[in-house]
Amino acid sequence: MVPGAPPRRASSGSRPPAVPAPSATPPSPRRGSPIWVSVAILAVSAIAAGAYYFWPRGPKLTSQDSIVLADFTNTTGDPVFDGTLRQGLAVQLAQSPYLNIVSDEHVAGTLRLMDQPAGARLTHDLASQVCQRNGSAAVLDGSISNLGNQYVIGLNAVNCESGDTLAREQVTANGKEQVLAAFGSVAADLRRKLGESLASIQKFNTPLEDVTTPSLDALKAYSVGYTELVVKEDRHAAVASLQRAISLDPNFAMAYSTLGITYADLGEGSLAAEYITKAYALRDRVSEPERLYSTSHYEWEVTGDLESALRTYRLWEQAYPRDVRPIINLGSIDAQLGQLSGLLAAARAAFQLAPNYAMNVIGLADAYIELGRLDEAQAVLDQARPHYGDRPWIHGLSYQIAFLRGDGAKMGRELALSGASCGDSDAAAYAGRLKQANKLTACAVASAQRAGQKEAAAGDAAEAALRLAIFGESTQARARAATSRFSSGRDVQAVTALTLALAADPAGAAKLASDLNRRYPQDTIVQFNYLPEIRATIALGRRSPAQAIAALEPAAPYELGTRIALPLGPVYVRGLAYLAAGQGPQAASEFQKILDHPGLVLMEPIGALAHLGLARARALSGDKAGARAAYQDFLKLWQHADPDIPILRQAKAEYAKLSR
Repeated sequence: MVPGAPPRRASSGSRPPAVPAPSATPPSPRRGSPIWVSVAILAVSAIAAGAYYFWPRGPKLTSQDSIVLADFTNTTGDPVFDGTLRQGLAVQLAQSPYLNIVSDEHVAGTLRLMDQPAGARLTHDLASQVCQRNGSAAVLDGSISNLGNQYVIGLNAVNCESGDTLAREQVTANGKEQVLAAFGSVAADLRRKLGESLASIQKFNTPLEDVTTPSLDALKAYSVGYTELVVKEDRHAAVASLQRAISLDPNFAMAYSTLGITYADLGEGSLAAEYITKAYALRDRVSEPERLYSTSHYEWEVTGDLESALRTYRLWEQAYPRDVRPIINLGSIDAQLGQLSGLLAAARAAFQLAPNYAMNVIGLADAYIELGRLDEAQAVLDQARPHYGDRPWIHGLSYQIAFLRGDGAKMGRELALSGASCGDSDAAAYAGRLKQANKLTACAVASAQRAGQKEAAAGDAAEAALRLAIFGESTQARARAATSRFSSGRDVQAVTALTLALAADPAGAAKLASDLNRRYPQDTIVQFNYLPEIRATIALGRRSPAQAIAALEPAAPYELGTRIALPLGPVYVRGLAYLAAGQGPQAASEFQKILDHPGLVLMEPIGALAHLGLARARALSGDKAGARAAYQDFLKLWQHADPDIPILRQAKAEYAKLSR
């Protein structure tokens, strides 16, 4: 996994308060003066004529224009409004398919290009610079002031090139508790003045207190958590703030969604599913973008029905074509399904839409890495490095490129800069240094446990057990697998089941597989990747290679799937099954498939063991020269491996026999 997280932003700032709107009723003229009346009539006629000829009658903005939100000016002295109102306005305006609000992530990228910190206060002047640099059309300023219990909220849209006012709105809230409710009317009026149709506004205008929360304190806690998540990149702090938001308003759907995704980023799949499910249950009372967000993530993260998730993301993309999130997620699902052309197309589209958004830089570089197009991946990172500096993900992706190029010295430098305190157990295992890999995994497990990431710790332990099983250390593998059974997470359970199947415990593997099938009947990865692989491995243990090959048939359309717990696992197991069936050419084809996609398996042990599988397949086919070459490739990779690993001892014996 790439260390670190993409930068985002959400902060507050200040600017002069908005000029109050003129009174709706002009002063009455003095009565009894015909001359005054005539002058007034002429003046009104002239103003009307001038307005007709010179006042712009078309929309102030087009659907192609974008708007930068500046921070609210808060002169009330009440800190609850700091950051909160801008967050609320962003959410309210995000409902509009017409208006294009520049995302916080995109703003952060632009600020970085301007040598400004991601958390800089977005004053009117700074927002105008961001607006001009992005080629956006307008800056939207907000202000709040009060006189006693009355609060005046002002919005002012300004052309960032000319400084001309495009639209201005103001509303008064009778009491602090009415401030959020007032947002709906003022935002709707502003949308109309900026050119959005009345039909669109009526269709996409869920009140802010429904989209977010009627509680200012809950929205403040959410805003703090959002800032901690996207600006400070501190997920643990974000969890605490988001939990507080939910405690203040148990029906805060957006807080549940954000908390669920934060837990997913932390590797806590079960907690992620719990909170995403709660958000999904509240989907009927939120805005259209939030409904699409909660529905798609529920289908992806909870039921695992990737085909349904794809349909929802496509609907989201059609309704909000300038929102980069559905595009990014469509690419990630294509990666999981093994649709590599779709992965690259989505990564390119997202990058083109928002090139200053770090997640899109990561996505494009990662897509090129997975496709083995390392020069293009490196070019993306080289272009990003001057603007993102020593961000951990820059070094994490550079580390992967160095690995695929066999540049050990650069791997060491990039790993040291990536912030990976425990080193990389995967790289050690790939080279056959099993004892070192186990030590590094123990460090990672302890670190995750200290951070309270129980499922992440179980996942690391499960992967260590699987390594042992693949390398032939069955007794140790079964013992290690027992420690990961405390987690019921989908991926942990699948890895544990495969471990037991490889380590001569078919009954234990079958029991876990049955439970996975019961709990995840709609899950695409479980049904068409994990379960076929586990069942095939159980069949191999029972010396039924034909049954194993048949069990893997459902996995064929998805077998190149990555960004999952067991990338290319079905391909490797099918290769083993063909070996057991004595079908050398077919086995060679499967192992070659792994070697042809090094960016998909990266440092997974099967990436190294595919060389050994190819050697055995060629020997079985009578290709001694080809077999010797493949054995040599494997033994070179494992030249510094622990000498007592069972599969290495077997490989050396086979090679010696072949060379006689």
